[in-house]
Amino acid sequence: MSEGIFVIHVDNSAFFRKVMKVFLTELGVDSEGYERGEDVLDAIGSRKVSCVITGLELADMSGERLIRELLFSGHSMTIIAVTGSENDERAQVLAALGVKETIQKGGNWKEKLRDYF
Repeated sequence: MSEGIFVIHVDNSAFFRKVMKVFLTELGVDSEGYERGEDVLDAIGSRKVSCVITGLELADMSGERLIRELLFSGHSMTIIAVTGSENDERAQVLAALGVKETIQKGGNWKEKLRDYF
C-alpha cells in the first residue's frame, strides 16, 4: 500500500515518537523518528523523504523554524505539523507556509494520517 514512502517524524516526546513509529509501521510505511530538528535537516540529504511529520516543540528549535528550513531547502515533500492544542493559532500561519495538515496529538490524528498513506 505504501511502498516507496519514507516518513520522518520529529517530536520532543519520546513517547509520541514511539507511538508514531508503531502506527506508521502498521500502515506499512517506512519511517524514522527524531528528537532534534538539526538531525532531521541532516537526514534529509541522505534519503528521499516523502513526508515530514513534526511537532511544534522540538529539543533544539521550534517546529516552525524546522518547517521553514524544510520548505526553503529545495526538497519536495509533504509536511504535516502536530500540535498539542486544537485551537492553536499557529495552524493558520503554518497553512500559509505550505503545511498540508495540522493535527492534534489528543485528537483524531490517526484517521487524518491514514488519508496520506
